[in-house]
Amino acid sequence: MSRRRAPAVALLLTAALAACAVAGLALGPVRIPPGQVLDTVLDGPGRPGAFASIVWDVRMPRVLLGAVVGAGLAVAGTVLQALVRNQLADPFLLGASSGASAGAVAVIVLGAGAGVLGGIGVPLAAFAGSMGALVAVYALARRGGTMTTGRLILAGVAVQYVLSALTSLVLVLAAHPDQMRSVLFWTLGGLGGARWDELALPAAALLLGTGLLIALARPLDLLLAGEEGARTLGLDTGRFRAAVFVLTSLVIGVLVAYSGAIGFVGLMVPHAARMVVGAGHRALLPVAALGGAVFLSLADLLARTAAAPEEIPVGVVTALVGGPFFLWMLRRSTRTEGVAG
Repeated sequence: MSRRRAPAVALLLTAALAACAVAGLALGPVRIPPGQVLDTVLDGPGRPGAFASIVWDVRMPRVLLGAVVGAGLAVAGTVLQALVRNQLADPFLLGASSGASAGAVAVIVLGAGAGVLGGIGVPLAAFAGSMGALVAVYALARRGGTMTTGRLILAGVAVQYVLSALTSLVLVLAAHPDQMRSVLFWTLGGLGGARWDELALPAAALLLGTGLLIALARPLDLLLAGEEGARTLGLDTGRFRAAVFVLTSLVIGVLVAYSGAIGFVGLMVPHAARMVVGAGHRALLPVAALGGAVFLSLADLLARTAAAPEEIPVGVVTALVGGPFFLWMLRRSTRTEGVAG
């Protein structure tokens, strides 16, 4: 029954995403009537006038980047929860976002590899940091062939502290105020720097990564049955988990390279999607992607308008919503499992 609801849920989320996009284009320091927004969009980017410039040059790239990043983080969170068989897994909580930020900041401030790698230096460094953080957390949390909620959370917190310290060190070493502002952007997350010429890579990472993960839906479902059950059904769990870790890290790294570290999207959205369409990944992943796009679009809209004309980092908004949700989930999980593991 849950799987049968997936098309209807996806249709509703698509409509919600379209409404969020119109609101994101209309609201801001300069408010544009929704009808004017629709006319401007339908007329295309060549239309003259101040409203057209605001919609197409300033707000449209931001709205699109928010949808892409939200969808990608939700998909990554869904997959990580399957890989470690724990619904508290999240790119931010497991240190993947912090690792990606640390790698990107190292390139921005220290210029490590920037001359050789050119424009792809930041995404590559973000991928390397994301992958390294995930591997470290997984190795620390898995002991004696088992992984508990307590060890997973403690390992994620420990890795985050180390990466935050490294990022702070880089901030101290930053010689220019512009670099310090860039580091602050990476640590808090934000979509204000969205540009048309930077949308292609995160969009490609989202589409390619999500498509491959949907194709791997059956093996991901097998992991939910446990290691022994998956092996009995013919899945090489070690190789499969390693390959999917790399793919997920690549998606996270590319997204964080353009948005900074935005937490809790990959925790809340998969949980909500699972309650609606069930745990089967063929239906769950597309619904989670649309839900993540809607959620981050709403969070960014709130970040831009709640304290106008000042702008709140979108990572702060998601943390204010996600923190209490995480505590509620943790309380539920520790009723049957000690935190000490």
